[in-house]
Amino acid sequence: MSKDICIHAWSCSYYLNTEKRWVSGQLSLTPVTLKFTADKSGELLVNFHLSCINDIKKESSSVIFSSITILEKEQTKHWFSSLQPNRNVVFTVIEHFWREQLLAPREAEGQAAFTQSNQGKELINLALGSQRRLEDTARVLQHQGEQFDHIMKGLDKIDSDMDVADRLLTELDSSSWWPFSSRLRKTVPDTRARETTPVSNPTTLGREGVIITVPIIFSYRTDVNLKPGKLIVLVSALELQDSSSQLVHRYEREEVDDVKVHTPYEISVRQRFIGKPDICYRLLSARMFEVIAILEMQYKKKIEFGEDALVFSARQSPQDDASTSIWQSAAFINNVVQPTTSSGGAGQSQLQAERQTVSEAETQELKQILMKLKCLALEAETELERQDEALDAIGTSTDRATLNIDKQNRRMRKLL
Repeated sequence: MSKDICIHAWSCSYYLNTEKRWVSGQLSLTPVTLKFTADKSGELLVNFHLSCINDIKKESSSVIFSSITILEKEQTKHWFSSLQPNRNVVFTVIEHFWREQLLAPREAEGQAAFTQSNQGKELINLALGSQRRLEDTARVLQHQGEQFDHIMKGLDKIDSDMDVADRLLTELDSSSWWPFSSRLRKTVPDTRARETTPVSNPTTLGREGVIITVPIIFSYRTDVNLKPGKLIVLVSALELQDSSSQLVHRYEREEVDDVKVHTPYEISVRQRFIGKPDICYRLLSARMFEVIAILEMQYKKKIEFGEDALVFSARQSPQDDASTSIWQSAAFINNVVQPTTSSGGAGQSQLQAERQTVSEAETQELKQILMKLKCLALEAETELERQDEALDAIGTSTDRATLNIDKQNRRMRKLL
């Protein structure tokens, strides 16, 4: 099952209350559950849903030091100690996914999350049609922007050629052997005067648009200490902030050299340098799949999927629509709760699911599509603002080039 994908695993000891002893093993976190497996026997001693957790604490006593306690709704208390790499890291990650699980909307029946109604399919198809049209428009805008850039390069070359012509004509005009130099020298100060009309930089971007903000846990390079914060995805940059909303680092869009997707919940962003260490942050979030869906569009040639991410993608049904991202499926997994054991409860949940006009799964898929539409719209807005400034710059450069050409023509006619 895709919902069993392991987000993180830590070596630790678990207090087995029935036998009054500590058992070494591995504590593993999946998108919806927390498990502990004993090393020697391989027995699964702990396995409960994150939504069943009442409280998570850091505790210690005269016997137990540096421990994490997890209290279930049934008032069962679990003790974990000897946590590697340290207690703070494990606590931060588990607490993050627990809180996100509590905040996420959920279905009562796991399979109900994947049922699709006719109205839901219709809404999704309409949204996908809008997305395709906007993607076509974005490609046209990109092509148009490239043409404007070529025009600006041509005008810059004309301006450079005019500088060369002005320098050569000035040398001819001031040469002692030229018979008409005394008559034309009076015009030299005028020809040397340069146009000082300010030119707008065509690459200046308009106001920044925030596409999405998600809570994250981050670490710098190989640092094992994880810190809570948030990731802000902008049209032209990625901003990493700490828990106090203070800027930790900002990746301009052109500065991002590669984005590696380790799992649907963990990525690393790298900016490479020559002669000094790279700037690389590793980011973990229960809502990372929402970010990855956008990064796929923004950094198509720079994004790389790790083995776990590819395995997760391969687990999807081949009947899935091509435009449905694997990260939308990850969103569904976050909203799945373990099936109710009571047959009556399951039947009631199924009846409620059938009565739904749009299922939770379809709502999440629509949310992902709308997020992409927002990303495309903000990028189109930024590109239009850039092209508007480029048009102003082209108009100014064209007028200046026309004046320079007329002046040089008059000077050459006089020299002849």
